[in-house]
Amino acid sequence: MKRQYTISILILLTICIGTRPAYAQEERNQGIIQSYLHGWEYGIKAGFNIGGTSPLPLPNEIRSIEGYNPGIAISIEGRATKWLDETKKWGVTLGVSLENKHMTTEAITKNYGMKIINTNGGELEGLWTGRVKTKVKNSYLTVPVLANYNISKRWTLSAGPYVSYLLDGDFSGHVYEGHLRTPDQTGSRVDFTGESVATYDFSNNLRNFQWGMQLGGEWKAFKHLTVYADLKWGLNDIFQKDFDTVTFAMYPIYLNVGFGYAF
Repeated sequence: MKRQYTISILILLTICIGTRPAYAQEERNQGIIQSYLHGWEYGIKAGFNIGGTSPLPLPNEIRSIEGYNPGIAISIEGRATKWLDETKKWGVTLGVSLENKHMTTEAITKNYGMKIINTNGGELEGLWTGRVKTKVKNSYLTVPVLANYNISKRWTLSAGPYVSYLLDGDFSGHVYEGHLRTPDQTGSRVDFTGESVATYDFSNNLRNFQWGMQLGGEWKAFKHLTVYADLKWGLNDIFQKDFDTVTFAMYPIYLNVGFGYAF
């Protein structure tokens, strides 16, 4: 439902902007010129997120990573920059972005905390040993606050914190070719072999707010067109504080690469 609201708002804004009369467009251009003369710049960015949500370092429970697929994760951002000196060496940027952070992984685990849903709909919680397939598909509203430094006429470096609000979250998957010990290592054993699988879904246990650090660079290819790369490193666990099925913290670490347009 939240995703539908977001898409509807974006479509409405696009229609409103596209139907503005010519004189309003001219006034907007004059406003941008005046802002530029006072040290303000505005722009938009669009790109792809490539990365994953991972514990650091990999815990003993995860014995090996057997597969990884980043998926298609899009990011769209609007930003405003205020340069603090006449030479425009130092500046501060405030941005607002809608972004997706996706991945699918397959791993071999041992004594991995798990709450599964078996074929009859019941839940079993314990320690899983075997194969695990995990899908992460989260959408965020993100606000970065960055310090900028122009190292040349074409290159700009940026760094600073960001805060994200979870709009739509999916952390789910299934387990197979292994066994579950419940409630601990000495408990009863439930085997899953052949075509037998069990699903799990921790989406309702995701934290609403994320925060982290962003480090990036931007290259000015033409007067209005830029190419950029931003590394976003989450610093708090994606799961809620009282969620204890997964016994280690997991952090979103993604590289965002794309193009920007400077007004």
